Amino acid sequence: MAADKPARYTSVEMIRRLIAFDTVSHKSNLDLLEFVSAYLAGHGVESTFIYNDDRQKANLYATLGPTDRGGILLSGHTDVVPVEGQDWHTDPFTMAEKDGRLYGRGTADMKSFIAIVLALTPEFLERGLETPIHFSFSHDEEVGCIGIASLIDILKDAPVKPAMCIVGEPTEMQVVIAHKGKQYLRAHVDGRECHSSLAPEGVNAVEYAAELIGFIRGLAQRSQTEGPFDHDFDVPHTTLMTGVVHGGTNLNIVPNHCWFDFEVREIPGDDPFPKIAEIKAFARDQLEPRMHAVDPSTGIRFEDMSMRPSLDTRPDEDVVAFVKALAERNDHGKVAFGTEGAHFQHYARIPTVVCGPGSIAQAHKPDEFISLEQIEKCEAFLRRLMDRVCLN
Repeated sequence: MAADKPARYTSVEMIRRLIAFDTVSHKSNLDLLEFVSAYLAGHGVESTFIYNDDRQKANLYATLGPTDRGGILLSGHTDVVPVEGQDWHTDPFTMAEKDGRLYGRGTADMKSFIAIVLALTPEFLERGLETPIHFSFSHDEEVGCIGIASLIDILKDAPVKPAMCIVGEPTEMQVVIAHKGKQYLRAHVDGRECHSSLAPEGVNAVEYAAELIGFIRGLAQRSQTEGPFDHDFDVPHTTLMTGVVHGGTNLNIVPNHCWFDFEVREIPGDDPFPKIAEIKAFARDQLEPRMHAVDPSTGIRFEDMSMRPSLDTRPDEDVVAFVKALAERNDHGKVAFGTEGAHFQHYARIPTVVCGPGSIAQAHKPDEFISLEQIEKCEAFLRRLMDRVCLN
């Protein structure tokens, strides 16, 4: 019965502690990291903080065991998405347990993985580590995997870096070897304002934005019908979508500005940048000449908001077989949602897979939850990792 205690008590209590920190992406995560750092220090483990520019957020990096060899990196993000406007039946930042589930913002995505890793840290240390275990707990993943870049800059040039990485995003403990990339852009349409009764004398920024949005929709439909396809994904092709539009001030004023956000989520191997080039060319060659005919000062400009590559780990790589053994599964999957795993793979050249407790179907929703069964599976996974890397 002693072996079951962390699954039912230690990990759950750690999840409770981490959920209580309101680390929505626009807020600081330092209180949570200070708690984690103090916890690790109590077990003789030093932590390194890599701060953002205003030092209001940070990534935490720590190593259990020897520091002169590669080892295995366990990675998770500390930020969560907002709860405003969602119909929660419990306090999102007070973990609630009911019917074998733990409710709270971040239970699935993805504080539970971090909490389980921390809860089992004493066991890793007590058993003695022959191969090091590294922790990476990042900030600002939910707003474009922004925070991890500063840690990647350190790891990619490190004389000794992790030999492989496991990102604990919610996959229900399935081994995920690939996910789509995401290119996030903002289009600014600058028009010419005038009274709506004189509409032909103006340049309606909202209407030109609508034409450009329609063109993006056409590219999305082309991708859906023509591919390329990878049927291991639930949505087997690259997708394009406009998600936010802002423009206009009053109905009797021809709007002089409109901006909108759009994304391209590409399957591995489908270069997204030719599609982005088509969008820019349509704006430049088809829309702007008509706008300039009325007022040469008008135009359309694009702003790169964030770029995240796709993850594409070969099924025959060592990390895949290793993590399948830990998960006691022979299958692997591919997912549409993105992770920091692609950054470790592409920029730090660390072989990476995604495998963690909980379901992505619960992420970002009101009454987000993780089941106790998933917590127990993750603990078993980590104990099998101990069997591989520990001396005892």
